[in-house]
Amino acid sequence: MRTKLFVPVVLLIAAAVISACSGGASAQTVETPQTPPRTINVTGNAQVMLTPNIAYVSIGVHSEAETAKAAVADNNTRTQAVIDAIKGQGVDAKDIQTTNFSVYQSQKYSPAGEDLGTYFMADNTVYVTMRDIADIAGILDASIEAGANNIYGITFDVQDKSAVLASGRDQAVADARAQAEQLVAAIDGSLGEVLNISYNSNTPIPYYYDGRGMGGGAAMEAASVPISPGQLSMTVSVSITYELR
Repeated sequence: MRTKLFVPVVLLIAAAVISACSGGASAQTVETPQTPPRTINVTGNAQVMLTPNIAYVSIGVHSEAETAKAAVADNNTRTQAVIDAIKGQGVDAKDIQTTNFSVYQSQKYSPAGEDLGTYFMADNTVYVTMRDIADIAGILDASIEAGANNIYGITFDVQDKSAVLASGRDQAVADARAQAEQLVAAIDGSLGEVLNISYNSNTPIPYYYDGRGMGGGAAMEAASVPISPGQLSMTVSVSITYELR
């Protein structure tokens, strides 16, 4: 009888793991510091003129009486009359804003220095936006005739400055470029790319103020003075940094 012998065959698979860190040398790249670019910085300026098309004025009523109630009553009546007169000149209600209302007591003296006792004072001030500056004189006249005895000041402005600002920026950039080109030409260089740019504008607003509270005849006389809005001056500055080649 023949016997069959089966011999198992075992296959062994060995995995070799090689560490990159064991005994190996690593190559390092040394970076060379970059030389910063040469630059030139210039500031361009432009001055543009604006014609005012809007104005603001504070108009007040001052009342005096022997009692607070009487002072307030008189002030309320006259202030309402002033507001109605302003509206009658075409000013919208939204353009009339109360900015001050106060009641206080004060010692009153005669021109000779005699003590006349304690009096109560009431003040009411409205801030008026006048969108048609041609009507300023008419508004002031109507206010004074209605009982206003304090005109605190007039401020002129331009409602929309965007177009003038854009023109000023263009002029300032052109001025900066001209300066930079002149400077680099003097050293036989040339301008490269713009590396940085910053912008600033300043709009001074003329403000006319009479610190004296105008009352009675003084106020009426002041109302006849012509109002001249003049022009506003706006300065625009642009700072530009160019690469110098």
